Amino acid sequence: MKQDLKKTIVSNLSWHPAFIQAFELELDDYRDSLEFHPEYQLTSEPLKIDCVVIKKTKKLVIRKNIAAIFRDVNLLEYKSPTDYVSVSDFYKVYAYACHYTSFEKVPVTDLTLTFVESRYPRRLLPHLQEIRGYKVEENSPGIYTIIGDILPIQIINTRKLSAEENLWLKGLSNRLDPLMVLRIGEEAERQGNTAKINAYITVVIKANYHAIEEARNMSTTAKSLDDVLIKIGLVAKCEAEAKASKALDIAQNMVNLGLPLETIVSATMLDLETVKALFPENK
Repeated sequence: MKQDLKKTIVSNLSWHPAFIQAFELELDDYRDSLEFHPEYQLTSEPLKIDCVVIKKTKKLVIRKNIAAIFRDVNLLEYKSPTDYVSVSDFYKVYAYACHYTSFEKVPVTDLTLTFVESRYPRRLLPHLQEIRGYKVEENSPGIYTIIGDILPIQIINTRKLSAEENLWLKGLSNRLDPLMVLRIGEEAERQGNTAKINAYITVVIKANYHAIEEARNMSTTAKSLDDVLIKIGLVAKCEAEAKASKALDIAQNMVNLGLPLETIVSATMLDLETVKALFPENK
């Protein structure tokens, strides 16, 4: 029950706005030279790509691992930690690129495709190699370059990225440990303007509230994390979620001890249906 509840919370988070902010932060050195267009509408029909990144200066060279393949117009497709890039997703987004070059009158040679997920694409890569005849090279940890198409294509597994080079994308996860949480908090504090990364920090906190709680109790270095939480108004939310999680743990222990339903509800102040679901006969 507790695991299912956590999975539901993680699945319902707004991961895509957080991804856009993470990608912008990764390319912060080039912020003035790039245009970001989240949920870019490709046609008059409801057909959207997660993000289009456009170079303001065509000759701009981006010396960043996640954008080494970038040309003038770059289409990004993102999958949250509870999802993955399937074979059908690949063809759908490839079709988006064809739509873009047709409707925007942009040469196909000016486009690139980037797929971002937090797992190894174990079904997609063999398909691209065996069915499409492409070559796949992992020239940088977690970044798979697809060779053999007129379009430069890459698939990024954020879990394998280096925290030193790609803190923001690697941190967009529901599996963070306390040390990683502290690192993100310190870097967010260094950024100064937390408003511009509000969506990112909100998702990271809600998806990792156990690690957040541990990080806040580790040492005085957690001050920067608390500063960020305070600035974006999430301290109370973080504490409430940690408290709810502890209440569930206590309730489950009481159920295991054979205590009656009414006693558990009274002691933990959880609602009746939540406690009922913890009993073996209701699982």
